[in-house]
Amino acid sequence: MSHPLRRFVPILDWGRRYDRNALSNDLIAAVIVTIMLIPQSLAYALLAGLPPEAGIYASIAPIILYAIFGTSRALAVGPVAVVSLLTASTIGQVAEQGTAGYAVAALTLAFLSGAFLVLLGVLRLGFLANFLSHPVIAGFITASGILIAASQLKHILGVSAHGHTLPEMLLSIARHLHEINWITVGIGVLAAGFLFWVRGNLKPLLKKLGTGPLLTDLLAKGGPVFAVVATTLAVWGLNLGEQGVRIVGDVPQSLPPLTLPGVNSDLIGALLLPAILISIIGFVESVSVAQTLAAKKRQRIDPDQELIGLGAANLGAAFTGGFPVTGGFSRSVVNFDAGAETPAAGIFTAVGLAVAAVALTPLVYFLPKATLAATIIVAVLSLVDFSILRKTWAYSRADFIAVAATILLTLGLGVEVGVASGVAISVLLHLYKTSSPHVAEVGLVPGTQHFRNIHRHEVETVPALVTLRVDESLYFVNARFLEDLIQSRVTAGCEVRDVVLMFSAVNEVDYSALESLEAINARLRDMGVGLHLSEVKGPVMDRLRRSHLIEALNGEVFLSQYDAWQRFGVPKNMPQVAE
Repeated sequence: MSHPLRRFVPILDWGRRYDRNALSNDLIAAVIVTIMLIPQSLAYALLAGLPPEAGIYASIAPIILYAIFGTSRALAVGPVAVVSLLTASTIGQVAEQGTAGYAVAALTLAFLSGAFLVLLGVLRLGFLANFLSHPVIAGFITASGILIAASQLKHILGVSAHGHTLPEMLLSIARHLHEINWITVGIGVLAAGFLFWVRGNLKPLLKKLGTGPLLTDLLAKGGPVFAVVATTLAVWGLNLGEQGVRIVGDVPQSLPPLTLPGVNSDLIGALLLPAILISIIGFVESVSVAQTLAAKKRQRIDPDQELIGLGAANLGAAFTGGFPVTGGFSRSVVNFDAGAETPAAGIFTAVGLAVAAVALTPLVYFLPKATLAATIIVAVLSLVDFSILRKTWAYSRADFIAVAATILLTLGLGVEVGVASGVAISVLLHLYKTSSPHVAEVGLVPGTQHFRNIHRHEVETVPALVTLRVDESLYFVNARFLEDLIQSRVTAGCEVRDVVLMFSAVNEVDYSALESLEAINARLRDMGVGLHLSEVKGPVMDRLRRSHLIEALNGEVFLSQYDAWQRFGVPKNMPQVAE
């Protein structure tokens, strides 16, 4: 099989080396993940505002397609909390929940997201995700966790409420408090308390009791299943549905249907930008998880191929009754810890979910929605991390501003505004920080050939020579900054006769910066001051040679700063350092 085909279809690569040991490990991992995914898929469909079966449908074809085209051995693809929230927030603005138009909008959103991801992957544009900085992502996920938990309170309380921002949700819940169903509250609180206890205490307890590792994992990861079974039996046995407890109801007993996304131009126009945001957020979350897990086994992933794999998964969801998906953190960690060797574990998981879709859906008829809400709340509260505010405040006030603004805007104005603002804030902060690059005046460390900041170290300097080390690439945003700095340093009547720009940290000089350098050169020449360059990197020098600057330079270009020092800086009575 040709190498390019194996690169674009990774299953052709790992599939050739698949053996019995990998099969055994993948089957065990698939069983554990399937048990976890059944209630989780139903819950995330509820979060997205879709029928519960949509969660299972979105976990079958997407997993298989990712296994074919993705590069991570452990990533588990399907509905996740943040993307489900984004889906509900986006579609709620173009269609009414519970209508056919709402379901079509979900399919269309998945299709647009998948097509955008595949396009980025084919064009190898994965770097675009870097516009979302880690602090912004952390702030957005924290705010999303709060929003998701708040959105599920209505199911815990058994009231009718709505809203896409935190103030809207809380105000709506307050207005409907008179509708509280206390039986529903009891079910939701007990389920949530049990799930919190399972998450923190069940595994250590089972280990203390001497339970084997495999059974311990199965029982610990099966906590949501136990909650689902217990509350479903309670509702059925005590006929609580007749007492106002809201239940899942009929779930179609079938494999994922063949569906078609909408082709209405107005719908596509309304969903295009949100689809792009969902794609980028999903990709960043997914590739972060995939890289973390791959590093533990000294494996590697291809981010651009990951775009294609995730894009294919979303396209699969669009044509099989699902909604936007991505790689989930919790299920991927479970998949990894359970011993998954290859993406085949995902294929086996899809088979298990398909069996559940055909045979087990009647069993969830009496499943209370409060239990699914408790499952979501317990899962997403682990995403909330306010320590990022303390860490960024201590390390970088600019990053703190980005995190705080993202959290506040997401909570106050909604997820789309929050993430869009996060991207804008990240870019603006980068432009702000690089608009005033660090430029240090340096001198020679005695007895060496090294140059350091004159304000931080005891160094040798010469009044007639100024050496400025530029610690940033030069481009249109900061080009004038260097002009103004040199102008203020080389004033009329001073002793300076030569200025050396030390370019050891400059990786690029764009055309605006080139014009600034030419202006500096002309200005210094008129003042009788030489302009020199040192330690210019090869690629930068190649571009400068194609310009007029090197020809017009009223000074020299030195291979090292020490060469410039020997030429201009060494006083006649000072002994030179042997090279």
